[in-house]
Amino acid sequence: MPFPRRTSPDNFFDLLDEQQRPHLLTLREISLSYPEVTETLKWNQPAYVTGDGTAWLLQAFAKHCSLRFTPDFFGPFQAEVAAAGYGYGAGFLKIMYTDEVPEQLCRRLMAAKLADSGH
Repeated sequence: MPFPRRTSPDNFFDLLDEQQRPHLLTLREISLSYPEVTETLKWNQPAYVTGDGTAWLLQAFAKHCSLRFTPDFFGPFQAEVAAAGYGYGAGFLKIMYTDEVPEQLCRRLMAAKLADSGH
């Protein structure tokens, strides 16, 4: 079943279920700790943008959430993500709701993305 249409980032987080909410709120808090990003809604998902465009997205699924970047940016980090014991795909870090949010790894990826875009 598709997710309901969100009207704002706050509405996105309000509509999360009890399993999803803690992980996504943690990722939101980490994302908003970077003063150079602004939170908005793109493709019905929270997006963190700079003057250069979208830096990353947060995605909620039934059994996991994702921190999504472009595949070109994320490719060099896949081995590091795998070594940390987390799943990944083309452009995203996959975090199961049964696992802890890897805060340091998420911060490393976010900081690298901002540095990559000149911030």
